[in-house]
Amino acid sequence: MLRETFDSEARLSYVLAGLAGILGATAFTHSAGYFVTFMTGNAQRAALGYFRDDVTLSVSAGLLIVAFVSGVLVASVCRRHFWVAHPHGPTVLTTVSLIAATVVDVFDLGWYQNELDFPPIFLVAFGIGALNTSFVKDGEVSVPLSYVTGTLVKMGQGIERHIAGGELSDWLGYFLLFASFTLGATAGGAISLVVNGTGMLVVASAVCAVTTAYTYFHQDRRALLK
Repeated sequence: MLRETFDSEARLSYVLAGLAGILGATAFTHSAGYFVTFMTGNAQRAALGYFRDDVTLSVSAGLLIVAFVSGVLVASVCRRHFWVAHPHGPTVLTTVSLIAATVVDVFDLGWYQNELDFPPIFLVAFGIGALNTSFVKDGEVSVPLSYVTGTLVKMGQGIERHIAGGELSDWLGYFLLFASFTLGATAGGAISLVVNGTGMLVVASAVCAVTTAYTYFHQDRRALLK
């Protein structure tokens, strides 16, 4: 079981979780504090913004939820009809979304504005939703890349099983997934100190494009051969 924690699929999940962390940092550090990975927070904002007389907060949070779910939906449809031979095809959609977000931001505010406006953030949330469908088993997401709350719950349960006589692998994979997301967010925060919001979108697009190329032309072929 411990071997599965470090196999090629697991390593890829850690890389993509780190990418999700970078995207979350991009939106949070160079915008009005929008969440693109934290849909629980957006759900609360959508409901509670009205009680703070902040309709804009409620509407923007609700739209980000719509973008995230739309990303999941479109990626799932593509998996069923177009990416049958590419288990990790959703990374393609994430890359396209990030490039589109960069283009929209440049046309909206130019290269030199530090803050990102809402339209590119909307596209990033769509891309994050698609990214979360990268690992599917029996028609359900098996590795939720940006769902840190669920990851921590599973990690806690795994620690209990390990204490009760289980194995290290009961929780180590979840810890590494959480650590990867946190490391990605930290890296994104560090990058935000030296580049503006558009620059961070460019960096995230480049990282996602490289990862997509690897998964599409190498990792997916290995998975199908197995």
